[in-house]
Amino acid sequence: MASLEELYREVILDHYRSPRNRRVLERSNAGADGSNPLCGDEVRVDLLIEAGVITDIGVTGHGCSISQASGSMMGDAVKAKALDEVCRLTDRFKGMMSIEGAADPGLDPERPGAVLGDLEALQGVRKFPVRIKCADLPWTTLEEALGIYESG
Repeated sequence: MASLEELYREVILDHYRSPRNRRVLERSNAGADGSNPLCGDEVRVDLLIEAGVITDIGVTGHGCSISQASGSMMGDAVKAKALDEVCRLTDRFKGMMSIEGAADPGLDPERPGAVLGDLEALQGVRKFPVRIKCADLPWTTLEEALGIYESG
């Protein structure tokens, strides 16, 4: 039986090889570009927000497997979610990715039993602090896109 670490590695590779929501949206009302000049990762997040819900998302870019897999997982995680729920999820993910890490990163105290799903596969990145920015890049770009939308 595969170890949990091997399973997580496979989840990351699956999202890297077959990214979800990897497209430019024909219609969007929010978007932002993000980059990590230290390693060359780049990501573009486009959103269609209707009635306070992300109804569609496009995540494009290039970079390492961690940044690209994180963007794919993020797209799956936030699509069809209300903006306040997306903000809570973003905070939860960033807490999991911090060096200290969350005690139990998958649990959402506001929804007992709810987990981060595939996103939990990225918690192993904390062992490599320089790679945390790779995993955070799509989420930081999402936050920027939401900030632009809300100010706009």
